[in-house]
Amino acid sequence: MGVKRVAAVIMLALVAGAGVWARWTFLAPAVIYTPPVGSRSLYDLRVATLDGKPADLGRYRGRVTLVVNLASRCGYTPQYASLETLYRELAPRGFSVLGFPSNDFGGQEPGSAEEIQQFCTRTYNVTFPVFEKVVTKTGAGQSPVYALLGESGSLPQWNFSKFVVGRDGRVMAFFPSRTKPDARDLRKVIERALAAGS
Repeated sequence: MGVKRVAAVIMLALVAGAGVWARWTFLAPAVIYTPPVGSRSLYDLRVATLDGKPADLGRYRGRVTLVVNLASRCGYTPQYASLETLYRELAPRGFSVLGFPSNDFGGQEPGSAEEIQQFCTRTYNVTFPVFEKVVTKTGAGQSPVYALLGESGSLPQWNFSKFVVGRDGRVMAFFPSRTKPDARDLRKVIERALAAGS
């Protein structure tokens, strides 16, 4: 086999592998957990705000939350707008969006805390809580938030992955990046979670 033919075979293998990765990353299905999963509550954790101050997630106990890994330089970044719309609409009913910036995928959140805050405020007028930058991937340095969420069997494969967390702090559903915040399936799970505690 000639060098050109070997190179062509290697290239085809790489393209096929990239196709499998892309399908898994961008076309992965949502996962609905019935009943909710997890033996621990997200609301038992303490984290830090974007400006580094301690934050107790216990303040969200009794609320339904949508936990999202954020990035300011991603093709999905425009989802900030619909996340904010969802937050403003449903907050009076006991709902909150919890944003966790992450630079895990494509280096698409390289900014400092101040840069992220300015971007969120100036570009999308974000009022939902945004916490310090985290590592979502399994391994050293993984955020306790994502270690707990990962007990569901799902972890982000890209930016803007979404976890619906019930009033008790257990994971009710996971939605991949491509699911927009105003998607019918996501809204249905959120509405079900809100109704469960009313």
